[in-house]
Amino acid sequence: MRYILAKAGGQDGPVGKRWAKTMQNESGFFGSAGAVLGEVIRAIVSGIRYVFGGLGSAIGDFFSGLAGALDMSPSVFNFALLILGLLLLWAAIKSFARRGIIAGIFWLFLATLLLSGLIG
Repeated sequence: MRYILAKAGGQDGPVGKRWAKTMQNESGFFGSAGAVLGEVIRAIVSGIRYVFGGLGSAIGDFFSGLAGALDMSPSVFNFALLILGLLLLWAAIKSFARRGIIAGIFWLFLATLLLSGLIG
């Protein structure tokens, strides 16, 4: 398909101009098959863009809400520190489960120090 600039109603200026679709002249079997294949590919790409466009928006809203609830700025560095703090907290829980009181207190202190500096 080609797009041409057509005048609407004989008016001049940017208000009176519009873009009109025109089909290229497909003569023969292979021209028609190519046009059909092109339309199928266009439909698939539009569907994928619709799905991932919504997914990207949802992920952005999730991280924005998480940052707002924790009262921190929504930057990649802060989220990396948040993940590191949660890993330290997980190490403390595992140490306490194995009855390593000193190691558990050490990991819990590090996790608390990191997370308290990060959150509000």
